[in-house]
Amino acid sequence: MENSEGVKIESTVVTEEPLISALDIALFVVIITVAYFWYFKRDKQSSSSEKKPYTIQPSSLSSIEQTSNSSFIKKLKSTGRSLVVFYGSQTGTAEEFAGRIAKEGARYKMKGMVADPEECDMADLVEMKEIQKSLAIFCIATYGEGDPTDNAMDFYEWLQNGDADLEGLNYAVFGLGNMTYEHYNEIAIYIDQRLEELGATRVHEIGLGDDDANIEDDFVSWKEKLWESVCSHYGIEETGEESNIRQYKLVDCSEVLPERIFSGEISRLKSYENQRFPFDVKNPYLSKIAVNRELHKSGDRSCMHIEFDIDGSKMRYDTGDHVAVYPKNSSELVDKIGELLNADLDAVFSLLNTDEESSKKHPFPCPCTYRTALTYYLDITSNPRTHIMKELIEYASDPKDQEKLKLMASSTPEGKKEFHEWILRDNRNIVHILEDLPSVKPDLDHLCELLPRLQCRYYSISSSPKVYPKSIHITAVLVNYTTPTNRVNKGVATNLLAQLIPTNDELPQPTIPIYIRRSQFRLPPKSQTPIIMIGPGTGLAPFRGFIQERDYARKEGREIGEMVLYFGCRKKDEDFIYENELQEYVANGTLTKLHLAFSRDQPEKKYVTHLLEQNADELWNIIGEKSGHLYVCGDARSMAKDVHSIIVKVVMEKGQMTNSQALNYVKKMEQQKRYSADVWS
Repeated sequence: MENSEGVKIESTVVTEEPLISALDIALFVVIITVAYFWYFKRDKQSSSSEKKPYTIQPSSLSSIEQTSNSSFIKKLKSTGRSLVVFYGSQTGTAEEFAGRIAKEGARYKMKGMVADPEECDMADLVEMKEIQKSLAIFCIATYGEGDPTDNAMDFYEWLQNGDADLEGLNYAVFGLGNMTYEHYNEIAIYIDQRLEELGATRVHEIGLGDDDANIEDDFVSWKEKLWESVCSHYGIEETGEESNIRQYKLVDCSEVLPERIFSGEISRLKSYENQRFPFDVKNPYLSKIAVNRELHKSGDRSCMHIEFDIDGSKMRYDTGDHVAVYPKNSSELVDKIGELLNADLDAVFSLLNTDEESSKKHPFPCPCTYRTALTYYLDITSNPRTHIMKELIEYASDPKDQEKLKLMASSTPEGKKEFHEWILRDNRNIVHILEDLPSVKPDLDHLCELLPRLQCRYYSISSSPKVYPKSIHITAVLVNYTTPTNRVNKGVATNLLAQLIPTNDELPQPTIPIYIRRSQFRLPPKSQTPIIMIGPGTGLAPFRGFIQERDYARKEGREIGEMVLYFGCRKKDEDFIYENELQEYVANGTLTKLHLAFSRDQPEKKYVTHLLEQNADELWNIIGEKSGHLYVCGDARSMAKDVHSIIVKVVMEKGQMTNSQALNYVKKMEQQKRYSADVWS
């Protein structure tokens, strides 16, 4: 949150006073007391378990043993490895790709390891040249508005601020991004260029994966060419060994005491029973659902207004932030996997990394039951990637099933076509695959190793902390759709939330784990600055918070600037969410103008983009003549792009600029945070 500070200058009368007055002595005592309290409180906090409370530990290793050695160079040398694959991952995909590359290294006589840059001293890159035929590969995702992922932030800043001599370091970079976003693969591109600037040698050109298209395809194609470049650079040949080597081994934990078994916690054992501040991605807060009500007035779709109770949590949020919700898979799907594989879902097990040097001992919190793993930790509803098809081949007893899996796992045009049609187009998840290929019966522990982690879902917060300091509001559409195979797929988080209905005060209220993710989507620091908000559908969510905050300022007697909202939905009588609230804000003067587009209330569809084109004078008056701010929230693939094109056109026409000048003007608005987007694809 940006803040402005004022300096108050007061005139004083100089009089003769003792060298040290009673007031001076009193102030000195106060300062010493505060310093003493701060020092010992800080010391107490730093020595508490909150400093390093969330690392998932195997029972045989202590925290000190796991974190004492951050030198990946020493690990490479001591284990005879020459390949290290670093990952910058927010959702787990980059980490998964890194693991697949490290695993394949064995085929090229390059023993590899996966490394989290957050846990490594990246300055050790200067020593890579000491290892013969060594190679560092970086699988790096770009996150948010062109930001590094949380675990790659320190490495990114080290590259920015340092000038290490990386001559002798051989490297390659694969980026994970989304073409619909402005800062497409910005971090990977920077790292690739910066490493070269510091003297490192690029073994293979950068790969850019597009999650809006088929990032798996992008990765596989790049990876195949990568190994060709590696063979050429080092003068080595592929061994041809295609064996599926397990990364984790199964450990029977049937004798483990119940209190040592994870039951859905994200990281720290019993963290939901013994909640500890601060709450974050590894330590979410178990929030009660205070309100869950339907926003749609009619129709066959559902949109929920949900309020999470954060009273007593010490959690703070700003208007425009996101809240992360940790979902769980439906018991119906989990039970189906147990039936298809004839497995005991209540058996307690652990998966232990076969690489003793790896900092990642387990793929998810262990030990736990298979039911817990499939419910809380593993993604069983998304489309599996091609490497899973490859790993399933050995479990197919029917030659036809085996051939189908081999085809989909291949990189041939026919294989890619089959994978795209059978998995992606038909929207099959792992349950559907096991149903439709009945001879495929993988070991459940191996399946748990292969499936990606279930990720939290992010929602724009639709409330202001000034008005609702003890609760967080979200606005979420219930996701249900029928696939081409006539199966009903359900959104993991929204369908769970739909079931969490508060009851009367006498019964325990439903709860769900959450944490707050900071955003750059912020109101102007001055309440007088005029703003335009463009948010069709649930894109209205953050603007509800914006309007609440400005309304709060108005009621305090502060001057507020113009607030113009563009909102659109299908039908006024069906899905005009928060209608009464918005009309009240118009009536009391907080909302200056409310432009509405109901796309299906007339023969020709009408969208907010049409209204923007009709109101060019108003747009230019605010963003051009009054230096106001413009905000967009919603679909990145079409709506946000269309809005951007319209704004450029308005700047050209009303600001009398060329296309190049208008593009630069809008770019400058973005740099000044006067043009902000909170979008998703």
